Amino acid sequence: MITKQFMKAKPVCKATFTLPVEVAPEAQNVLILGEFNNWNVDSAIEMKKQKNGFFKGVVELETGKEYQFRYLVDGDTWVNDQEADKYVPTQFGTENCVISTLN
Repeated sequence: MITKQFMKAKPVCKATFTLPVEVAPEAQNVLILGEFNNWNVDSAIEMKKQKNGFFKGVVELETGKEYQFRYLVDGDTWVNDQEADKYVPTQFGTENCVISTLN
């Protein structure tokens, strides 16, 4: 699940990404990787595990764009967000999620 908060004072969208426990019930670590961090594990956004087992992370994104992303669970399993704005096929035979910050 993704919630978006558009800032009035600057062209930024504060996106909160939430991965439900059912999607990755045994997960110990979840990272958000995408175009906004060049798919680089070293600059990935680490999601924090909540008391309810969900993982949550916040990313500030420039508005007026679309960004591809995915979640990396425990360093080896890619997971898509079930409520992404859309999905696009990849060269690897899978799909990436897309978050849109278009107003």
